[in-house]
Formats: sequence, structure tokens, C-alpha cells
Amino acid sequence: VQLQASGGGLVQAGGSLRLSCAASGRTFRSADIGWFRQGPGKEREFVATIRCSRGITRYADSVRGRVTISRDNAKNTVDLQMNSLKVEDTAVYYCAASNTGSYYLSATVSDYNFWGQGTLVTVSS
Repeated sequence: VQLQASGGGLVQAGGSLRLSCAASGRTFRSADIGWFRQGPGKEREFVATIRCSRGITRYADSVRGRVTISRDNAKNTVDLQMNSLKVEDTAVYYCAASNTGSYYLSATVSDYNFWGQGTLVTVSS
């Protein structure tokens, strides 16, 4: 699976952004596609993930209620709608794919074996 993230940019606190992850490869529909982020001086952390076959989702506590992950299996894309953005949401956002076939949706970086290049989100105060 090859992944391409886009949609990052500069936004004021309280604003919204929509990130998109375009995936190629026949395994998209059987994969879990996740969004992770890495802020300045921080470790990469989980944001949200979706099981493309069934549409079930999982969110980090820090973004739940502000972020919605969705997929379009016809277009092989996974979007991340982010609302009410905070300065602390500033990070490089990565989409990643996991095709391990795990029963549970994983929030662990090492469970995702394909990664896109990242897109920068900057939230100003």
C-alpha cells in the first residue's frame, strides 16, 4: 500500500482543516488506515483510525469530539476532518496502513506497516 497525505496548512485556533489520505494498492479495503501526528520535540502519537472494510473507528481521547475520520472505498481515500483546532494540535500528520488483520483497531505506531510522507498542520493562537 502506498499512501499520500495532503490538506495541511496554517489555521487559526478554533478553525477547521480536512486532511486526506490517498491510498493505492489492492489491499486498501482490507486495511486499517490511521492518522498519527508528531509535534515539535514529541513522539509520534495516535489520532484516529478506521477499518476500511466496515467503517468502524477509534479516536484518541485528545481529539474525540473534534475530529472525524471517514473513508471512501470507491476513491481509496481516508479523510480526517478536524474542527475546533487548538494550538497543541500543531504537528506533522501522517496517514498509515495496517494490514495485520488484527481483531482490534490499533493505536500503536508499530502496528502500522505502511506510512505516507506527512502533511504539516500549524494552528496559530
